[in-house]
Amino acid sequence: MAGKGAVDGYGGLTPEQMRRYSRHMLLAEIGLSGQKKIARGSALVVGTGALGSPAAYYLAAAGVGRLGLIDGDRVDLSNLGRQILHATPDIGRPKVESAAEKLHRLNPGLEVAAHEGRLDSSNALDLFRRYDVIVDATDNFATRYLINDACVLTGRPFVHGSVLRFDGQASTFIPGSGPCYRCLYPDPPAPGTVPSCQEAGVLGPVPGIIGTIQALEVLKLLTGAGRTLAGRLLLFDGLALRFDEVRLRRDPGCAICGDHPIIKGLIDYDEFCGLAADRGPDA
Repeated sequence: MAGKGAVDGYGGLTPEQMRRYSRHMLLAEIGLSGQKKIARGSALVVGTGALGSPAAYYLAAAGVGRLGLIDGDRVDLSNLGRQILHATPDIGRPKVESAAEKLHRLNPGLEVAAHEGRLDSSNALDLFRRYDVIVDATDNFATRYLINDACVLTGRPFVHGSVLRFDGQASTFIPGSGPCYRCLYPDPPAPGTVPSCQEAGVLGPVPGIIGTIQALEVLKLLTGAGRTLAGRLLLFDGLALRFDEVRLRRDPGCAICGDHPIIKGLIDYDEFCGLAADRGPDA
């Protein structure tokens, strides 16, 4: 479903949109047809914090017709060093409300759906079916496994990102084509063995880099341009300013996407990961 005014004018775009996205349409890999695909496309960003901020901002700027945002947190002063969708006057506001306001200000033609609350097993399948691509902008393993399983069950591709300290990683998982997140990480780490950003810290530009890569992956998925990170894990070392790549393979024994899957529906992911139920979704 496209944003307001996205079906009028030149080849399905308004004159204002033709001017706004003119630099995209100069690219042979995008052109008018690709921009129309972006305008008709939709993405759900899970988490509107450090990763979700740049991802959502660039998707809005690129003209993705419908953006969904889901987050149950409120803006805190400690967020503002890296969560660029939010500002000092937003402290105390729901993050989805603050984020939606900034995205509308950037691109008034967008349709933004703000889903305030926590993504869980009761709402994930229904939400995911409403969008073309899912963006994993979370900061806990329980939600990552939930996103993966819901995407496999609904057939939705998702773009994963994670950050910690000076490092980050990104990949794209496409159900039915290559590995899923469980192929990479069959089991969650034991509680307390992997610190969160709240515990170990993160330098602000690092999630900016990874979140921007996530936005690029979404646009490639929507347009078919280029090669996505499906089957590859991109690793970023901010201190050395170096990118590395690890090849990923589908695991035939994977519990959800393998030859004989044993996971047929969503489970209690907090219990699965040994976490308390109040973990937030974003970095």
